[in-house]
Amino acid sequence: MPQSSVDSPPTAAFAATVSRLRYDDLPESVIELAKQCLLDVLGTSIAGSREPAAVTVSDYVTCEVSSGPCTVFGTGTTLPASSAALVNGTAGHALDFDDVISGVGHPSVAVAPAAMAVAERLGASGRALLTAFVAGVETQARLARVVGATHYALGFHTTATLGSFGAAAAVSHLLGLGPEHMNAALAIAGTQAAGLKASFGTMCKPLHAGRAAANGVVAAELAARGFTGADDILADKQGFAAAESDAFHGELLDQPLGSPWRLQDVRFKLHAACFLTHASIDSLITLGSDHGIAAADVDHVEIVVPHGHLNVCGIPEPRTGLEAKFSLRLTAALALLHHRATPDLFTDDVVTSAPVAALRDKVTVTADRSMEGPAADVHLRLADGRRFDTQRDMREPQWCHHPAEQTGSLLAKFHTLADPVLGARRAQHLASVVESLDDLSDARTLCRATHR
Repeated sequence: MPQSSVDSPPTAAFAATVSRLRYDDLPESVIELAKQCLLDVLGTSIAGSREPAAVTVSDYVTCEVSSGPCTVFGTGTTLPASSAALVNGTAGHALDFDDVISGVGHPSVAVAPAAMAVAERLGASGRALLTAFVAGVETQARLARVVGATHYALGFHTTATLGSFGAAAAVSHLLGLGPEHMNAALAIAGTQAAGLKASFGTMCKPLHAGRAAANGVVAAELAARGFTGADDILADKQGFAAAESDAFHGELLDQPLGSPWRLQDVRFKLHAACFLTHASIDSLITLGSDHGIAAADVDHVEIVVPHGHLNVCGIPEPRTGLEAKFSLRLTAALALLHHRATPDLFTDDVVTSAPVAALRDKVTVTADRSMEGPAADVHLRLADGRRFDTQRDMREPQWCHHPAEQTGSLLAKFHTLADPVLGARRAQHLASVVESLDDLSDARTLCRATHR
């Protein structure tokens, strides 16, 4: 049974903490990162709106509801808030190109679609949206520490489970819910929270993000109307922690937000695949570039990774583009053959082509239980006998002193994703709206800039 050191019920104590967060509490660097997260997830959502998973979910939803006040990014369709969150969350994760926090999952794609839908419906200010978004991400990240790594190891997809809590916290914040109703929203989110890693490599993985976002909207809207849930959904003997983990660090729930700000740990993807493949992709692209290595030169590649990677991105012979995103062997082949791992390469035809399959078969993956984190050791042997060894760990940020240092690369990624859908001028306008979000009086301006 979970135990906590806090005096009041742990979930209630945390709900009170989240409900007190204000824009003026946020450091400037956190505000900058929040804007970057929103820009990044808008890019992935706009591009992802054309992916089969997002199109299918959108087709289903629009058969049930014809319109509403909330925008479906990249399309101009409008839906009720929970439906828009479902579609946008699915689209945002369809390319598996959205941001990550190690140990947490994909924070923005669960929180942002929920927060933006409700902010649009309410006509909330940009500052209210930014504050709600930070509250949601910090909730998701805090609960990741509370339940520990076992939650993910057991097979639960944290983007789906913890993301439901994060989305609920964000929407509750926008609705101005006090501690009691915030606690109810977390309870309603917790009883909906689900998502299994067995779904990786299928359309259900992006659906996890969409469902988390929709769960958050439903939870907060019901709580605002007096709907009740468990008094202590996190710590109850049959609550979230007891059911989905073997750990419960309840003392963390009594700590203020910003101790530390976990948004500062966010990492933005440069490759459209599982984040745990990025260390080996980066290593092989760099080796190929630095030493002029062609795919035909390769005799053998060994990738050494933490043992847990095998349960996430260990698909040995992917049959589809979606499966390839969770294959260390296949992504290594793409890195060697194409020197990139961009969305256009993750198609069924490309990943099953003879050249890619032949190179994939030269790659072996070895687990090392002494390793941890999103890291990889890569050992490359060429046909002429030369050997190259390199190590990479993706936990380090892409900035040293201030997040603004990575703005250029994020804008380049955003335009690559958004320009083909919106056109360059419209995409530039959207990026400028995000940049000035803290001065925006009405979030509808932002959401309506997400389509032609």
